[in-house]
Amino acid sequence: QLHSDQDKGDGSLKYILSGDGAGTLFIIDEKTGDIHATRRIDREEKAFYTLRAQAINRRTLRPVEPESEFVIKIHDINDNEPTFPEEIYTASVPEMSVVGTSVVQVTATDADDPSYGNSARIIYSILQGQPYFSVEPETGIIRTALPNMNRENREQYQVVIQAKDMGGQMGGLSGTTTVNITLTDVNDNPPRFPQSTIHLRIPESSPVGTAIGTVKATDADTGKNAEVEYRIVDGDGTDMFDIVTQKDTQEGIITVRKPLDYETRRLYTLKVEAENTHVDPRFYYLGPFKDTIIVKISVEDVDEPPVFSRSSYLFEVHEDIELGTIIGTVMARDPDSASSPIRFSLDRHTDLDRIFNIHSGNGSIYTSKPLDREISQWHNLSVIAAEINNPKDTTRVPVYVRILDVNDNAPQFAVFYDTFVCENARAGQLIQTISAVDKDDPLGGQKFFFSLAAVNPNFTVQDNEDNTARILTRRNGFSRHEISTYLLPVVISDNDYPIQSSTGTLTIRVCACDSRGNMQSCSAEALLLPAGLSTGALVAILLCIIILLVIVVLFAALKRQRKKEPLILSKEDIRDNIVSYNDEGGGEEDTQAFDIGTLRNPAAIEDKKLRRDIIPETLFVPRRTPSAPDNTDVRDFINQRLKEHDTDPSAPPYDSLATYAYEGNDSIAESLSSLESGTTEGDQNYDYLREWGPRFNKLAEMYGGGESDKDTS
Repeated sequence: QLHSDQDKGDGSLKYILSGDGAGTLFIIDEKTGDIHATRRIDREEKAFYTLRAQAINRRTLRPVEPESEFVIKIHDINDNEPTFPEEIYTASVPEMSVVGTSVVQVTATDADDPSYGNSARIIYSILQGQPYFSVEPETGIIRTALPNMNRENREQYQVVIQAKDMGGQMGGLSGTTTVNITLTDVNDNPPRFPQSTIHLRIPESSPVGTAIGTVKATDADTGKNAEVEYRIVDGDGTDMFDIVTQKDTQEGIITVRKPLDYETRRLYTLKVEAENTHVDPRFYYLGPFKDTIIVKISVEDVDEPPVFSRSSYLFEVHEDIELGTIIGTVMARDPDSASSPIRFSLDRHTDLDRIFNIHSGNGSIYTSKPLDREISQWHNLSVIAAEINNPKDTTRVPVYVRILDVNDNAPQFAVFYDTFVCENARAGQLIQTISAVDKDDPLGGQKFFFSLAAVNPNFTVQDNEDNTARILTRRNGFSRHEISTYLLPVVISDNDYPIQSSTGTLTIRVCACDSRGNMQSCSAEALLLPAGLSTGALVAILLCIIILLVIVVLFAALKRQRKKEPLILSKEDIRDNIVSYNDEGGGEEDTQAFDIGTLRNPAAIEDKKLRRDIIPETLFVPRRTPSAPDNTDVRDFINQRLKEHDTDPSAPPYDSLATYAYEGNDSIAESLSSLESGTTEGDQNYDYLREWGPRFNKLAEMYGGGESDKDTS
């Protein structure tokens, strides 16, 4: 309440209020000065308000006292409950944690004044989650309350925390939140095999690397804590088998390490160990973190193909051996317990020339054709072994045959020598150096000797003892006019056993040379003459051939240009009338107007004449038609033309009976020819043409109007 000392209680003064909330939140009684609140005040919205009050004269509105300022402070009451920033919290703690391990801290806030009373003093308590977890009342830290909580038993927990003000006393306000706590995994469980022994089977024919089977140890842990490594730690098959850990499935895959043999061993025993790869030292006391299993592997018998005693064979044989000589023997056996007999054969794709053969029973390889090292030094064969009882199971082995050399080839000149001697040559002059080659390949290398087959008065040979020899002259001067060519037989022999020799003939031409010994000309014409025709003779033959070709071409051209006599001689030919009347017919569409067969000459049909330009496919009996009236003019014309064509050599080799065929009397419309009408007396009546249909309207108009035309003229 405000009161002025000037207020005498007569109502002459008026109180006014201004400032925070004046007129809205706070109002003043202008007569008494009492200040009232218009609604409930919330300290959490505003804790104090500054107002100004003044007393004025109601009549003059002048202040009677200076304006005074005062503050209204709002006293707090406990009208707000504690609240958490999150409705649901998520937290985790490792399993097997000790009691008191901190999980998470939750904090609530209270909007009341913490400096006034206990309205904002919060105490935390746990409503749900005991006895596994606890909460510190003052701090809100949630801790584990039980030891050795196992994730494998229970993984998820839900804890409800309450925050209460007024220090937790009765009458205080409270709020709650939920905390979802997950136990995270630690490696506290060792791997365990579900059984102590397993039995696996595998055929003995399984190749290296074949998977036999799998083993798997279970681990209650997850993630890397459940990772397991497998190994073979003991057993009688440690060198025959391997085990590989499959990371994605955590299985151990047992594979074949070496080839298996049922006849050698039928059962193997392995001891396989599974161990965790990540072990936590805190839980060593729960170990050991590994387990073992016994794996027994049975090898199953399979009908195996034969096995050769070697992986390959090498035989050496001289090229001069006799046919049928055995060059070597391959051996194979049946590895099965039945020990079936073996049959051998050669793969003919490796011996296309059939030089070798093999005994099917004992595997002996022998020659069936002569050998020649100079043709082929190596022969690569493939021998096939198959069981007689099961020929489908076969095995191959390579057989390499090396042909050893025998001195069976005589040496020969290395190249063809074009040798000449100058006419002015002197005795002892070198005219050629020769060498030799030999297809044989002796161990000590090639050694050749050169000599003359007989004493020659003109030339001699001098062996250089290095597989070459020099050809020297023995006299001065040569004349190509007397003797243009000399033949010099040279004997070449080797030094291997048996000694082989051959005689090679050198052709030495006598040539004219300059002072330096350079060849200028030789008697080439004499040397070329025996070899064939001269150049002049060849030119003459070619000219004759060309002339003959020109004559043939001209004759063919003249024959093609020759023109035959035209069939129609003049416009007055009687056939012109036939052509004209054909143009007045029914056109291309008129295919049923009359039968063209009626135009055939009955006489021609009687004679059974056939065309001479083609071979008839079938002989048929011609259909006889009644004879038509004999028209002499047409018959004579046709016969005349036939005689002309038969006697004309330039005419085609076929007749034209179809073109000049005789018109019979079988036509439905009888004859339309003007030739026949000329033989009749008087005019004819063509009115019947109108009865044949629209296709003959044109013809009816042409002939039907004849009388009117004559009358008009």
